[in-house]
Amino acid sequence: MKLKQIKLALVAIMATSIFVSCSNDKDTDNTPAPEAKKEISLSSSTTLGSYLSDKDGKSLYFFGSDAKGQASCTGGCEAVWPAFYVDNLTADKLGTGLTFSDFGTITTSSGKKQLTYKGWPLYYYAPNINGTNTPETKGQTTGDGVGGIWFIAKPDYSVMLVKSQLIGHDGKNYKSDYTAGDGLTTYFTDANGSTLYTFKNDNFKKNNFTKADFSNNAVWPIYETDKIVVPSFLDKSKFSVITVFGKSQLTYNGWPLYYFGQDASVRGSNKGISFPSPGVWPVPVKDSPIAI
Repeated sequence: MKLKQIKLALVAIMATSIFVSCSNDKDTDNTPAPEAKKEISLSSSTTLGSYLSDKDGKSLYFFGSDAKGQASCTGGCEAVWPAFYVDNLTADKLGTGLTFSDFGTITTSSGKKQLTYKGWPLYYYAPNINGTNTPETKGQTTGDGVGGIWFIAKPDYSVMLVKSQLIGHDGKNYKSDYTAGDGLTTYFTDANGSTLYTFKNDNFKKNNFTKADFSNNAVWPIYETDKIVVPSFLDKSKFSVITVFGKSQLTYNGWPLYYFGQDASVRGSNKGISFPSPGVWPVPVKDSPIAI
């Protein structure tokens, strides 16, 4: 009788263990929680490469008229190009390949907050279709190149296009032909909005200004890069890289590209166009003639 009781007790213990084990397996869900969408990520296309998009995959854009980092899209423009903003953006809300310190916030003239990337205000594109502004959907990039001054927001441009007034170191306004007067010129800058220049005495892919010891490089620093990532509106094949005393310098249509020291890396500053006199150091433009 005692042996029978022991057997029954063992059976009961085993049954209880199995029940508890099954209950624990049922109650424990080891499936990882879905990762929260990033507020800003890098999307990619075969033609444009990597570009910035929001949490829903909608494309973000730069405006070339924002040369000085201000939001120049005002009035009716705002309906077609709505400002992009994320409240309380933090590093953990950014996708792989993006750096938090590259982002900032400005306030537009209409009082709206707008996010910037590397100093460029960010926009959506909502073209007017049959009288209604219709925002792009996920993966669309139809805003790239609009008007030759709106560009997909890429993280790695080496050249950008801006449309701005030329103001020389003499404080005078200049037109695109370097005569005094008001008028907007569309020209090249680097990714941060610093103006680029060419030197009229250079030859095709030949820097005739920079000294071997770089003793004059502070006056007209070479644009030192071996990257060629340009807006789709430009012909990438017209850019190339030359070697200047061991350093890489970007060229366009054979013209070596420089900065002007007195611009002091200030966005939108283009003082060099009148130094030492107008036209000696012109800004590169899309239709710059091929160097000889």
